[in-house]
Amino acid sequence: MTYPGLFSRSKLKKNLLMPFAKISGSLLGLAILILSLAAACTGLFAQAGVVTLDGSSTVYPIMKLAGEAFEEKTEGGAKVNVAFSGTTGGFRKFVKGEIDIADASRPILKAEIQEAKANGISYIEIPIAYDALTIAVHPENTWADSIKVSELKKLWEAEAEGRIVKWNQIRPEWPDAEIKLYGAGADSGTFDYFSEVVVGKMGGLRRDYTGSEDDTVLVRGIKGDKHALGFIPYAYFSDAEESLKALAIEWDYDAMSGRQVKSAPILPSNKAVNQGSYIPFARPLFLYVNVASLEKPLVKDLLNFFLEDAGTYIHKVNYLPLSEIAYRTAVADINKRRAGTRFGGEPAVGIAMHDLLTRPRQ
Repeated sequence: MTYPGLFSRSKLKKNLLMPFAKISGSLLGLAILILSLAAACTGLFAQAGVVTLDGSSTVYPIMKLAGEAFEEKTEGGAKVNVAFSGTTGGFRKFVKGEIDIADASRPILKAEIQEAKANGISYIEIPIAYDALTIAVHPENTWADSIKVSELKKLWEAEAEGRIVKWNQIRPEWPDAEIKLYGAGADSGTFDYFSEVVVGKMGGLRRDYTGSEDDTVLVRGIKGDKHALGFIPYAYFSDAEESLKALAIEWDYDAMSGRQVKSAPILPSNKAVNQGSYIPFARPLFLYVNVASLEKPLVKDLLNFFLEDAGTYIHKVNYLPLSEIAYRTAVADINKRRAGTRFGGEPAVGIAMHDLLTRPRQ
């Protein structure tokens, strides 16, 4: 007797028949059935796959929703692991080939591009949405309805550490009370972006504040202190809008060029982002896909699944979707393996939607 797919005739005799020589035929059949079922289960597990994403906590809620929907569609045939170690933390893993997809709230930087190249990592850059970075305070804050970018610089620059600690040091009419500051941790793309547009250089923020790559920690901190102020992604603000208050932003200082500018105070909203008036805190969000990972069918399937209905997931977490053309372009980029970045490894501030597609890749 032979048992295809399990053992050769000789191995079967040696490994199965000998130990069971004194066992009745019915018990022998049961043993073989158990072995067959085990082999079948092993085959099923081998077919299941895992897609790994890590990076921005800003992008996290989008891809968490999409990943869960994809898992449901595949009925257990796929596992989508979505983590948030921050944009910089995600890129740190991505350029070493440790994850399939990096979520990012800023474009990939020169040092990261160079490390990816050294490690043989080719990538596709996919813009997916826009965020309105929000300056949030406690709802019982009755003295501040707006804040200037120059005032945020005064409050957040490294030179303010240990010196600018009270509200009335920003505006004399504000309370003589200590400001409790909350913001993104240093591994977050939000940290990089805020630092660029407020103080004019990456890594230029004061250190004496509560920082975290987990935005829910920041939301809890701001909700819990009447004198708190923090910067958080719009999705996290809108999710807790009843217990937070957003300040309108008056863009009076362009930190990138160091020049004075003039604009009316603007509250964060999808409408303001779409109109291009929420400057300088409107910013694009990205996925970076390891080209080699596209050899795993589930990675490509997940991306196509998401991009076919990206607006649904993005709307659910209160970000602003891109145009249908943008998502069709992303699908074409994946299919044709169009690798590279449109930003040259430089920080991007004030990027209009159409620029995301018209910039040449480098």
